[in-house]
Amino acid sequence: MQFNQTQIEAEGVEHSGHSAADRLSLADWRRRMAEMYVAIREAAEANQPAALAHFRAERDQLFKLHAQSPLDPAQRAVFKNLPYYAYQPSWRVVGRIDPDVPQHTFHVKLPADGDFYYTRIGQVHFTVQGVEAHLSLFWIEGYGGGLFLPFKDQTNGQSSYGGGRYLYDTIKSADLGADPDRIVLDFNYAYNPSCAYSPQWVCPLSPPENSLTFAVEAGELAFE
Repeated sequence: MQFNQTQIEAEGVEHSGHSAADRLSLADWRRRMAEMYVAIREAAEANQPAALAHFRAERDQLFKLHAQSPLDPAQRAVFKNLPYYAYQPSWRVVGRIDPDVPQHTFHVKLPADGDFYYTRIGQVHFTVQGVEAHLSLFWIEGYGGGLFLPFKDQTNGQSSYGGGRYLYDTIKSADLGADPDRIVLDFNYAYNPSCAYSPQWVCPLSPPENSLTFAVEAGELAFE
């Protein structure tokens, strides 16, 4: 079906809610995050501890000062830094992606963003600290899409957020590095979804199939 400019304008609708300033601010947040993840992917193996320290310091600054911080103004006023486990190189591995999986689509209703769909597109097999494990890899449906890899582990509700953490959300630039058949799993960069910081946020959490049977003592700790 062909559309000309007049038809497009006639069928347009007015949108309320987020202002242009809000959207430009969000674009800035995503651009900064994207640059931070580029630096991670480009860092040599020997420089990973320094890359992680820089990433965490930059992230603290965004949480403290940026308008798109998941922290509310009262939280930002007293915020100093996010809590993390110390860096451990053994929690950085490369997983093998097996795409031969049933492509089931999950549906989550998000109050602010509406319907959120993500589809299982593969299973990532990896060995970490001598333990063989796997996690499902998902694709976020919608315009542009993106990789999504949430997980839960035995630290949830104790030292880490009870709802689990994320390793990948490439729509929001969280991308440690992936090829069609391999993916970097660096649990030192595991981070909390926004709902870990305030009840104002509702987030898609890890489905049961991505619950690891061991404790991942790496990455971000529970936020107090």
